[in-house]
Amino acid sequence: MKFIELFCNLHRNDIKIKLATYEFLLAIVLLQKTYFMDTEKIIEQISELATQYGIKVIGAIVIWIVGSWIIKRLLKVAKKAMNKSSYEESLQKFLLNLCGWILKVLLILAILANLGIETTSFAAVLAAAGLAIGMALQGSLSNFAGGVMIMIFKPFKVGDLIEGQGELGVVKEIEIFTTKLTSPENKLIILPNGALSNGNIINYSAQGTLQVRHTIGVSYDSDIKKTKEVLMQVLTEQAEVLKTPAPTVDVSALADSSVNFAVRPWVKTEDYWTVYFNTLEKAKIALDAAGIEIPYPHQVEIQKQG
Repeated sequence: MKFIELFCNLHRNDIKIKLATYEFLLAIVLLQKTYFMDTEKIIEQISELATQYGIKVIGAIVIWIVGSWIIKRLLKVAKKAMNKSSYEESLQKFLLNLCGWILKVLLILAILANLGIETTSFAAVLAAAGLAIGMALQGSLSNFAGGVMIMIFKPFKVGDLIEGQGELGVVKEIEIFTTKLTSPENKLIILPNGALSNGNIINYSAQGTLQVRHTIGVSYDSDIKKTKEVLMQVLTEQAEVLKTPAPTVDVSALADSSVNFAVRPWVKTEDYWTVYFNTLEKAKIALDAAGIEIPYPHQVEIQKQG
């Protein structure tokens, strides 16, 4: 009996082992089938995506190449036009760079739209960023706009003697945001273009000539005709004084203690200060030599006797 029971147990265990083996093999077969099915689906999806977006990607590459070529051509044409219009070099570089960046951004948006990517959000982000930057750089943008106006309308150029914002000096450099002057004392003056372009500007070099203005007084005992001759000779003997327009010497006022003469020579802009100082010095020497008195303030002391 024990032998029969042992035989039955072995036979039962053998069946269980076979069943477990069959189940394992079946699981492997099902796993392979599922794997191959998933692989086929993935390959199919990749093929669909390649078919769907391949043409768009090729189109995007073509748009980038053609668009970049067009941008380069447009910038070259713009540069030639600016050269013909005698735009300042600094303004040319800034405007060309600005136009180049704007055109490239538009080109990228066109490529994204071609790929089917929604560009509305990008445009909104760019607009918001532009507004934020504009608010943060409001003063700088005002100076930039002023610099552009100065370079386009050219109220002055490098080398001109100008007066603006209460400062006098020779224009050393015109930049996008500031204008640099050199004062008569050789000081460097930096003026913001926004305030400079919106204020009064006096350009002493624009006409090419300037009139030196002096008022010289002599005593009432002096001969007017002789005084005019002496002062006129002082002017005509200076090589820097222009013959046309001719210099003038005229009585300008009968003051309290002197007869005042308006001495007005014309000079080139670069000779202004030379003639200005020479005229004063030479007039004093010539009047003294001619015996013509230049009056000066007197103090009169009055004493009362008690």
